[in-house]
Amino acid sequence: MNARAQLGKTGEDVAVAHVRSLGYRIVKRNLRGPGGEIDIVAWDGETLAFIEVKARLSSRFGSALGAVDARKRKRLRALAADFLQFFAPAAKARFDVLTVERGAVTLHRNAFT
Repeated sequence: MNARAQLGKTGEDVAVAHVRSLGYRIVKRNLRGPGGEIDIVAWDGETLAFIEVKARLSSRFGSALGAVDARKRKRLRALAADFLQFFAPAAKARFDVLTVERGAVTLHRNAFT
């Protein structure tokens, strides 16, 4: 595994532990579908949260939150719509972004619609 892939895996492991500590119930990690992947799908109470995880060692290439650009958001929305249609059609849903930057873990609830 290369360094970038290892950083991503470590970031996702940190993210899962963090959201579990907040009471989220993990449904799926690395949900793959046409056009991409959702890092974490989890219940937060009665709301299904689709969580994108971004880990950065520095801000040299921009912020972790800024890395979830319009193109990425569009892909995540499409993947989430497919998942909801088949597995939870009546669920309330939202998109969270969890960033891991220089050791700081931040959950951005309802980061985009």
